[in-house]
Amino acid sequence: MLKEAGMEKINFSGGEPFLQDRGEFVGKLVQFCKQDLKLPSVSIVSNGSLIRERWFKKYGEYLDILAISCDSFDENVNVLIGRGQGKKNHVENLHKLRQWCREYAVAFKINSVINRFNVEEDMNEQIKALNPVRWKVFQCLLIEGENSGEDALREAERFVISDEEFEQFLDRHKDVSCLVPESNQKMRDSYLILDEYMRFLNCRNGRKEPSKSILDVGVEAAIKFSGFDEMMFLKRGGKYVWSKADMKLDW
Repeated sequence: MLKEAGMEKINFSGGEPFLQDRGEFVGKLVQFCKQDLKLPSVSIVSNGSLIRERWFKKYGEYLDILAISCDSFDENVNVLIGRGQGKKNHVENLHKLRQWCREYAVAFKINSVINRFNVEEDMNEQIKALNPVRWKVFQCLLIEGENSGEDALREAERFVISDEEFEQFLDRHKDVSCLVPESNQKMRDSYLILDEYMRFLNCRNGRKEPSKSILDVGVEAAIKFSGFDEMMFLKRGGKYVWSKADMKLDW
């Protein structure tokens, strides 16, 4: 239905997409989107902890971009933030995933959420060494009911930084050519987000308000309640070379 309505790009994120059936579920979704729907761009956002080389062997050809969440290159900070991976070293794992992306021709991207615990960090060397096609740098965003407020699933108030602090972080990394910054203002309404019930989530009022499901009312009716700001989507650089067939990459 989304394809018929004009969808060109789909991104699977969680939670953690590789939890279900050890990645088989998201693998089949990726394969369907590329093989059957022939979407120009299919991507995944993951913390990388559950991805194995056998997944790349089976599904890598159908995936355009793999984005790995990495908020710090200091393992102690990762533990503090809640990105510790037990005995696994998150940073070592990142380099292994980078290598697999090269070997299996998947574009490699890094997502970082800048917050109270990593705002002073200098990531220049590590990012340049990993050489992602895109480094998305997000300012920590409060969403009521999600990570803020009385009924929140988790509490993120102590992670929040000011706009000025975010700008200072960006300034420190201004020589990283692949950096794509996303302030709270740019992020809030510039995504089309579908939940597991196929409802668009409207973040305009600072919380995720669901539309009716596209399975009940169709895409056109549901998307009207998505709160999507197309101008902001374009302004934040949401449209870019997102199909690996069009990327001039040295695999």
